[in-house]
Amino acid sequence: MRRVLSNGSFLRFYLLLGVALLVVFVIALVGRSFIEQVRREDYREQLAALPMSLMTQQLADLPTGQRNALLARFSEQLELQLTLQPINEADLGYFERSRLEQGKILVAERPWLLQQRLPGDTWLLQARLEEWSEHQWHGSIALLGDWLAAAPENERKNRIAQLRPGSWPLQLSSTLPAGLSPQQQAQLASGGVITQLVSDKLSITLLYQLPGESLWLQAGPISRGDTLPSNLHLPLLVGLMIVLSLIIYLIMRSIEARMARLELAATRIASGRLETRVKVESGDFLGRLGMAFNGMANQVQSLLRGQQEMIRAVSHELRTPVARIRFAVQMVEDMTDQPAIRRQLQGIDADIAELDELVDEILTYARLGGETVNGAELETSLVECRAMAERVIDTLSPLHKELTLTLAPGPEIELLAEPRYLQRALQNLVGNACRHAKSQVVIQLWDEPNLVRIDVEDDGPGIPPEARADIFKPFARLDDSRARSSGGYGLGLSIVQKIMAGHGGSVTIDTSPTLCGARFTLLVPRRDPLA
Repeated sequence: MRRVLSNGSFLRFYLLLGVALLVVFVIALVGRSFIEQVRREDYREQLAALPMSLMTQQLADLPTGQRNALLARFSEQLELQLTLQPINEADLGYFERSRLEQGKILVAERPWLLQQRLPGDTWLLQARLEEWSEHQWHGSIALLGDWLAAAPENERKNRIAQLRPGSWPLQLSSTLPAGLSPQQQAQLASGGVITQLVSDKLSITLLYQLPGESLWLQAGPISRGDTLPSNLHLPLLVGLMIVLSLIIYLIMRSIEARMARLELAATRIASGRLETRVKVESGDFLGRLGMAFNGMANQVQSLLRGQQEMIRAVSHELRTPVARIRFAVQMVEDMTDQPAIRRQLQGIDADIAELDELVDEILTYARLGGETVNGAELETSLVECRAMAERVIDTLSPLHKELTLTLAPGPEIELLAEPRYLQRALQNLVGNACRHAKSQVVIQLWDEPNLVRIDVEDDGPGIPPEARADIFKPFARLDDSRARSSGGYGLGLSIVQKIMAGHGGSVTIDTSPTLCGARFTLLVPRRDPLA
């Protein structure tokens, strides 16, 4: 059975592991596709930024009536189909209009469609072409060079600053770059555009000589678009961290919930509810831990039940020989008149009475172990606490005439409890106080919001702090001197603790602040009478 469960748990583990790996693979695939798409879109926008920015800047500087002639020149030189239309008449979505308002370029591929709004204007420039080629590169650099040549020298840097070059870094230089061949220099002198390839970086640089001047315009090196845009690094990292955190949170939440149920079951068993079991939902390591826990609880419950049954059986079996011995002693006492023999018989009768009382204590202790399980089987009713305390005093006062047993003034208190057991607990505490008190024992009742507190104080020697944890153990005595002279069998306080546990309360001990002896305190929680 264990082997089957173990194999099944391993199969489920590997299945979950496979599903998790598949999910991670799908997420990685989708993420890579998204990244590649964003990279392609960003590269196209960077590539089209220079010609579109150059055209929109020049068109925006002209009156509306003169723009068509410039459009025709741009269209011829760049081999583009150019149109101008009001932006309100364009077929655009919300996000596309928002991007245009921010000065960005809309790029569609196959066929290419480039759209950009004129700076500070309500017109939209649209450029269409079948395929992006080297001709558009050269035409854009030639247009830019002519535009810069037409401006004064002190305005050229400002014009370059107005443009959005994208992946085309622009600079004006008064010296030619090194490594140009005579043919390339002649091509520049004749007004052509040359292309340089930097082999180690696989990047492209375009060169153009301004007409009639010894200045050269350099565009590039052009980035290849193989790096992720910087504005996506942080969002992707944050998204990855959120996904991983969510996965870890869900896993830990499931484990924590199951561990919390296991902790609750252990707490209930520790409080005496031995019937508590953990619900086993799977065969993984937590499921196997739950099964082991249930097995342990079954074993503990079985051992305690067997121990209680043995105590009950032994106690009941002792009653029969004790009764026969008592009957025989009485017969012998009736058959003799010798004072010495009668004194011996009286001593034997006292020992038999003590043994009978011990058997009764053991039976009570065993009965409480089986019945008062967190109050689950207690038959409760309303108890008048002051009347109960007075009955205890009336019962014990004749047995301790040398002591003063008093009930301190206080309110009338009603409590839902098991009357017989609660009175037995109080009587045990008062009897214990009477055995050690010098002259006085005081009972005091306190009515608190959620519980009833009962204090039993005496003016005896008290109990040392290091011994207070042991006095509630069965058959425990503080020292060897507390034997028959002080009475008791070491079960009275254990019975009190059992009764309090059955009521969901507790019993504590400290030093009496007024009498300087021991003070035992019963804390009994209030219950709903309708429960």
